[in-house]
Amino acid sequence: MKNYLFVVVVLMSLIGFSQDNHIVKTDDGRRVLLKADFTWEYIDLEKSENKNIINTNASEAICNLPKEFEEPKLNSKIQAQLKKGRATISHIKTKVAKDYDCTVDDVVLLSAFEKKASGNYTFCANGKRVFYKRTGFKIMEKGKLF
Repeated sequence: MKNYLFVVVVLMSLIGFSQDNHIVKTDDGRRVLLKADFTWEYIDLEKSENKNIINTNASEAICNLPKEFEEPKLNSKIQAQLKKGRATISHIKTKVAKDYDCTVDDVVLLSAFEKKASGNYTFCANGKRVFYKRTGFKIMEKGKLF
């Protein structure tokens, strides 16, 4: 009985790995389907033209920020230690700005929980509330593996 179960599990996993089509993301953010017959097609046909135009007042309205909002102050000792691994708040803001096609000035830190080994950050970028996490010196969007 164990042998049959093992064979079924192996066959099920082979079906998953036998997919020939791959989805990749281009530098400008569009997704492309690469097919097994060496052809490709865009999954996202239209790229929003308004995505690159950002109004600071509009992003504040979408994120519900008051006019006198100030970013929270972070621990200067932890930030000094993170400088070696390029994981300070300015490096994280640069990554967020790159991921959401906006300038670093348009990225606003809403909240932060930070320790020496890890940190959780909430930003308003491009009119969206986004969550990032830091483990050691590695920075990634919360909920994404790669």
